[in-house]
Amino acid sequence: MLQIPFTEARIAPGTVLSWSLRTQHSPLSGEENQAVAFTSASFNQDKHHSSSQATRSTRDDIASSITVTFEIDGPLDITALESAFLLLVRRHEVLRCEFQRLAGDLNCTALSPESISLEAEEVGHFHTAEELHTHLDKEFKSLDTLSWPLFLMGAVVRESHTTVYLCFDHIVCDGMSMPVVVNEIQTAYTALTGSRRPELPPVASYLTFGDAQRRRWSSLRPDDDRLAYWKGFIASNGGFFPRFPFDIGVPDDRLYPLVNRSHRLLDAARTDALAAGARAAGGSVFTGVLAAAATAQRRLGGPTAYRGLLPVSERGEPAWEHSVGWFVNTMPIEFEVGEGREEGVGDHAATMAGARAAYTEMQRHVGVPFVRAWELLAPEAFSLHHWPFAVNFFSYIDFRRTPGGERHPLWNPKLHVWAARGNGVSHWFHRTAEGLYVNTLHVETPEAQEISDALNDALVGVLREIGDGRGGAASPVPIPRPSRSRDGRLSGTRE
Repeated sequence: MLQIPFTEARIAPGTVLSWSLRTQHSPLSGEENQAVAFTSASFNQDKHHSSSQATRSTRDDIASSITVTFEIDGPLDITALESAFLLLVRRHEVLRCEFQRLAGDLNCTALSPESISLEAEEVGHFHTAEELHTHLDKEFKSLDTLSWPLFLMGAVVRESHTTVYLCFDHIVCDGMSMPVVVNEIQTAYTALTGSRRPELPPVASYLTFGDAQRRRWSSLRPDDDRLAYWKGFIASNGGFFPRFPFDIGVPDDRLYPLVNRSHRLLDAARTDALAAGARAAGGSVFTGVLAAAATAQRRLGGPTAYRGLLPVSERGEPAWEHSVGWFVNTMPIEFEVGEGREEGVGDHAATMAGARAAYTEMQRHVGVPFVRAWELLAPEAFSLHHWPFAVNFFSYIDFRRTPGGERHPLWNPKLHVWAARGNGVSHWFHRTAEGLYVNTLHVETPEAQEISDALNDALVGVLREIGDGRGGAASPVPIPRPSRSRDGRLSGTRE
């Protein structure tokens, strides 16, 4: 699975079919009906929903979605695909929910599987890829966090093959849900076209997860010992959020349009070399990429200690592996960038060891929900509907190890993350059978564009050094002359 902006998607023209959710009952009608179940939303969902409500009539409207596309070869069996869609919705309770705020708390209203049906529509035939792209882009951006349903489904049908698409508001899913969705629909479709009953793994409800999370952590107080890890990070960092260490040309209190770009950092062979070099140094591809990101920042004038936020999967129990939902916590991490470091040359083994030790320590404290920690430890910033400034953010996924990952070269799945506005830079690193990639969202400023390009160049150099087994004797990347940003932090600019 490749994560790229939808602007880079290449979908051939064809006839577009769409399916809409229908229900016998209005989720928020208040009718006494056994088909309706009520639970508390997760902390992630609550913050996302409240931000959408608060910014609806402002220029900083908070909107984001996650879209997945994939291919089905041969003439399409429309009935089988529709049945696979319906099975997906009936298996995953979060896809049958609407949200309502009652007495300050966000509650989920989930309809029973039997009350859900689908209504198909032939949207029309699109003769050019440009017309099709314009139509789909408008559809994907039409999702509304405050309206039901919270996702849409469709297909671009041709004689030889079909492109299937599903677009979700972030409130019902995360990036790791997308391989789950692709694997489930492909497996169900194949079985149904062969007149077999689909055999799918058991799933658990994200609503159960979110409700249990709220019950466990709502009573947390600022003096609780379980916040010790966060407090230690805040003490060394100087605040709750780790600031992106370069000037990107935006004031802290505003959101801006975002640029969405993707790059292949290493091809498959060089990624295999990176894995071998990281193992030889006692690390892994994950710790190698994390250490390389930290080293690249340092080479451009960044700090000697890396501090950032990492999304961490909460799918630790087998019941959640094949479930759809927002199973992500966000945790801080910090480690030194090498020891005995010469100018421009990083000690990669030492940095990887530091990253590995820091990640191990972080995992011991991963239960505390990020939103709850934010509320308790940075209350002055919690009233904001976005992070207060550009934050150092790092994400890594090996899509080959996700459900159905071994068949991704056949299915050609693409993941498209979209956000309307932001105030920082986010990096999503991911590995596929074709290599190592990064999808970057950054504010639309010359400064952000320049530092993003410089970081990518430096990062590729460090990754290749690790792959070549050069733990500290590498020829350095040319170091730009650092300048000072408005807050006094070093900002790299290429000469």
